[in-house]
Amino acid sequence: MTDTDPVLRALAHPLRLRMLSLLWPGPMSAAELARELDVSHALASQHLRRLDAVGLVELAEERTRRGGRERRYRTVRGTPLSDRHDGAPMLAETMAHALRERAGRRREASEGVTVDAELWVDPRIWEDVRRRLTELAVELHDAAQRPHAPGTIPLGVSVMAFPLQDPERTEPPSAG
Repeated sequence: MTDTDPVLRALAHPLRLRMLSLLWPGPMSAAELARELDVSHALASQHLRRLDAVGLVELAEERTRRGGRERRYRTVRGTPLSDRHDGAPMLAETMAHALRERAGRRREASEGVTVDAELWVDPRIWEDVRRRLTELAVELHDAAQRPHAPGTIPLGVSVMAFPLQDPERTEPPSAG
């Protein structure tokens, strides 16, 4: 694991993935993240420093609060998960952990969408669907508000869609 890209290593922790999601709509401090994630301030700070060190978050503002300096960070815009081909298994494991945790918090009797598939489709269809999935993800991210904002509901979204390697084909035995 020591040769793994530092960005991938940073993304490979479920708590850091949650932090990136929480920081998307606007800046938060380590103290605010700690309260939202129900972890210690020290742990939230440690994870935030790791995200900052690899460029996944940036300092948005620094302000005086209760006689000290409060540093508030935001997620750097982009698609670091989609761009990572080399670490797909590591990211899938992290996303699976996040999905298990979120599924345990699913609101009873709520509607959702669950899809699991391994399909063969025309590449043009795949490109169109990939583009639309990206647009939907951007739409949801653009609509995201701070945690607990009035009139909002918490939403869990995990999507990982990609072309698979074509398995080796074996010819059927000849009839002769």
